Amino acid sequence: MAGVITASEPSWIVPFTGLTPRSFGKLLTTLRREGVDAPRPGRPWSLPLEDRVLLVAAYWRTNLMLRQLAPLFGVSKSAADRIIDQLGPHLALKQRQRFRKDAVLIVDGTLVPTRDHSIAEQSKNYRYSTNHQVVIDADTRLVVVTGKPLPGNRHDSRAWSESGAKAVGRTMTIADGGYLGTGLVIPHRRPAGGELPAWKKDHNHSHKQVRARIEHVFARMKNWKILRDCRLKGDGVHHVMLGIARLHNFVQAA
Repeated sequence: MAGVITASEPSWIVPFTGLTPRSFGKLLTTLRREGVDAPRPGRPWSLPLEDRVLLVAAYWRTNLMLRQLAPLFGVSKSAADRIIDQLGPHLALKQRQRFRKDAVLIVDGTLVPTRDHSIAEQSKNYRYSTNHQVVIDADTRLVVVTGKPLPGNRHDSRAWSESGAKAVGRTMTIADGGYLGTGLVIPHRRPAGGELPAWKKDHNHSHKQVRARIEHVFARMKNWKILRDCRLKGDGVHHVMLGIARLHNFVQAA
């Protein structure tokens, strides 16, 4: 069965990965260096690594059902399922462990509608969702840490520590008012029955302008339609978030 979509045709790479063919080649080189394409026992893959990566990216980008996506790559539904299960975790972002002394980070939580109710809960978007704590570098807008998914009804201040995103240590981290009591840099709160002085209002304005950068990152990441309705179970939604974060970083660094 011949496929329609293939990485050998560069015109398919940009719409499904967001990467230029050159950046896509760098990603493949990195994956091979990590041993992703090493020989394995059993039957060899029916698709080369290039097409397998493109298949996973296409699944995340379009959120098509596998019975719709598989024929486009000339493979069976079960083969496409195995490719996603095997390769998805290898595309995951490697969490950064060290930061510059003058680094400024931004953290916020985003909700991903998730059909696996064992890890999701109804949240403020009225859907079963998971809460993902994402930390970016304020200067480069690269994702540096993505916490483990928690039920969508978990408050951000609690999710900050429970998700593992707190691993950034003492690096200066900016957050919104929902992170009260976490030690992060949050806006000044207006006293009951009073008003903030002008200098605090100026601080809050600057804080809001900088923190908006993580909202821009979320907007770009949500272009991957699987983050609007994830059908994967278990750790699948975590691998998706990490993989899309890694692809976002490749695009941002290009």
